[in-house]
Amino acid sequence: MNYSIVFRLLGLILMVEAIAFTISLGIDYFFRATSIIDRSALGGFGISIVIAFGIGIGFSYLGRQGDLKMFRKEALCVIGLGWILASLVGALPFFLIIPGCTLADAIFESTSGLTTTGASVFTDLEKMPHSLLFWRSLSQWMGGLGVVVFFVAILAYLGAGAKILFSGESSAHSADLDSGRVQTGVLRILGLYVSISAVCVVAYWLCGLDWFEAFCHMFATVATGGFSTRTASVEAFQNPLLEWMIILFMALGGTSFIVMLRFLRGDWSAVRESTETGAFYLIMISGSLLIAWHLIVFGSMESWQEAFRMGAFQVVSIITTTGFATTDFDSWAPFTHIFLLFLMLIGGSSGSTAGGLKVIRIVVGIKVSLINIERAFRTRVVRSIKINGKNLDRDAQENVISYLVLVALVAHLSVFLVVFMEPLLSVEGAVSTVLACLFSVGPGFQEIGPAHNYAFFHDYTKCALSLIMIMGRLEMFAVLVLFSPSLWRSFS
Repeated sequence: MNYSIVFRLLGLILMVEAIAFTISLGIDYFFRATSIIDRSALGGFGISIVIAFGIGIGFSYLGRQGDLKMFRKEALCVIGLGWILASLVGALPFFLIIPGCTLADAIFESTSGLTTTGASVFTDLEKMPHSLLFWRSLSQWMGGLGVVVFFVAILAYLGAGAKILFSGESSAHSADLDSGRVQTGVLRILGLYVSISAVCVVAYWLCGLDWFEAFCHMFATVATGGFSTRTASVEAFQNPLLEWMIILFMALGGTSFIVMLRFLRGDWSAVRESTETGAFYLIMISGSLLIAWHLIVFGSMESWQEAFRMGAFQVVSIITTTGFATTDFDSWAPFTHIFLLFLMLIGGSSGSTAGGLKVIRIVVGIKVSLINIERAFRTRVVRSIKINGKNLDRDAQENVISYLVLVALVAHLSVFLVVFMEPLLSVEGAVSTVLACLFSVGPGFQEIGPAHNYAFFHDYTKCALSLIMIMGRLEMFAVLVLFSPSLWRSFS
């Protein structure tokens, strides 16, 4: 293990977080503090900045000498430890500013923000200081592409290690970047991310939001995070035009940024030939129509326009794992619960800011299963699986299946753990809690429905769910390897 590069990158992560704290603190300069909690934000963020900078400088000092070469072991260590450390330090403002906030509450909220889960333990968001609401939303925007991905774009000395970092934190692969240097490809993605964010914030302002709320909701939408400045989420605005704009930008956030880059460069075939993109939009559109039809036939709605808008918003919000809500969908019929749980599992596209299993893995898993069904009665048949018009090799197929099995195992064990720690939790509540945290969705059903939050959980449950959120965001391996003794050994 090359600890020098690990310490150096961990130090950089914390110093960037300290800069984000400083920006958030500056928000209160524009919104004059009048209440006690607003004035306490100055001291809370001040202490958080000092601690983050101090630890960051300490790590940088420890990594000042030594080899800067990075291999897979160091990359996984930086990703896993970086997210855990960033979540812990990111909890400081919540813990220091909000009266009565426990350390577990602060860690849960911070982790939920950085992993773009959008689950919250706080109510009366309107009473929070602007600086804390801004940090809450900004943390999602930072975590959308990935905390470490930003360093891949700007640190030239990472060399070959940049590819490992990008592939380890992102659901995409460096080979998909269409660039000889991974830094160049990631910079293009970062540029697109910023550009979509800029267009989004202007669109929200034109829809009637003030600049502060436009920025906060832009951060949460493009990153498919779901934190709002209002306790009632997007429903509080009662603005149909805004809802359609949010649907559009949630869909873009759940689309592969690599596919969008190719499309913007004039390669229209990138969208036409993309198996995942076609399936993703097909599921969204058909799912929206299905929910709208169900609301008209079995619900109390009479307007197709309203039913389609409401159905489309919840479907896009869930499949992109954003978690915004315009209604309490927990009060809908059981069929919609099952369907939305299904969308939670699917998630968005690989190489996007969305969570979930990813559409491409579902497509590959279905194709592999169909081939194996045929082989049950035609043992000599040989079929190839085509993804994006190309044959998918056996190793890639096995990686997808092994990942799906690992996720299923972790999800089952997590449900057992949550039920053990929360014996009064309903079955639907326990299952949706794990799925909502593991796949970065946020709201679920029953006790954690859109009209509720996670505040009632015990502190130890909140800490366990925080780790589950990080595991889901990093797609398991970068966290699980930290518990492997061989990771920390030095091999000659």
